[in-house]
Amino acid sequence: MIKRMRVEPISTYLERYRKGGVAHPVTIANGFVYLSGLPPFDPETGEIKQVPFERQCELVLGQLKHCLEAAGSSLAQVIKCNVYCVPGPTHFATFNAAYDRYFPNNAPSRIFMFIHSWPGPFDIEMDCVAVAG
Repeated sequence: MIKRMRVEPISTYLERYRKGGVAHPVTIANGFVYLSGLPPFDPETGEIKQVPFERQCELVLGQLKHCLEAAGSSLAQVIKCNVYCVPGPTHFATFNAAYDRYFPNNAPSRIFMFIHSWPGPFDIEMDCVAVAG
């Protein structure tokens, strides 16, 4: 069985950002939780603002945590993360510092990929796979 979940307010932010369409940032299937990549939405407004890279990392990791908890999982259950980042000389170290705060023990496997650009004013997006429940 496959279950797709809306997670508020993130689903509403995604619909507004993508100009329509249903937004299910969480899919649960076969004992796993799959999270879609999310841009760094401002938690108060849902806007994507030009903010320092460190703040973007915090926003994306916070959204990841929120979606996992809504699905009945947690950061401790994450087994793989994919990080997509617009190149910058200090981005890797800055991201690692934020990642270490959210995954202080036994961090999951991860890939950090540099990409060319996004269609919005942000530098990072992240998705993950976690064990359900």
